[in-house]
Amino acid sequence: MSRLHSDALEMLRAWEPPTAEQAALRDRYVAHLEARPDGMRRTCYPDHLTASTIVLSPDAAEVLLTLHAKAQRWFQLGGHCEDADTTLAGAAEREAMEESGLAELRVDPVPVQLSEHAVPFCDPRGGVQHLDVRFVAVVPDDAEPAVSEESLDLRWWPSDALPDEDLAELVELARSRAAQSTSSPGGASRWAAADQPSR
Repeated sequence: MSRLHSDALEMLRAWEPPTAEQAALRDRYVAHLEARPDGMRRTCYPDHLTASTIVLSPDAAEVLLTLHAKAQRWFQLGGHCEDADTTLAGAAEREAMEESGLAELRVDPVPVQLSEHAVPFCDPRGGVQHLDVRFVAVVPDDAEPAVSEESLDLRWWPSDALPDEDLAELVELARSRAAQSTSSPGGASRWAAADQPSR
């Protein structure tokens, strides 16, 4: 069992879901990882875990979204785990930094939401389900994102005027989590860099 697999399993077992629906998904993810030592890898068919980050502006009034080249829809930043990833939060942070061009980004290591969804373009065999674990990050005041090769576009959207209704619950949960963190001693600055190899 890899360090990444162990981290994800331990984190999900300890996570406190916000709803009964999220609790059921948490149990589904845990069962998947217990049954599949390769459950974090893209090659795990038909289901595998992925990691993503909803990126908020400093005042949480806006969210940074990417226009996915294959799906042609606006999403949070994220994707598949890689062999060098050692934590799930670290995978989410790496993906967000790669897709946003942001050199400084710190994710909260506690997930805000789980989402299981079909991804028809992930494998030519079809039937793939991404078991996405979603985190939140708040950018520094002077952050300047840049479009990557993985995106058609990258744009700030008002938190109350999102391009896709499916993002509304995620953004609400992320803003709530960020507000809780920033109101506590140390604030979001306590979010440490995820445990990743040097870039």
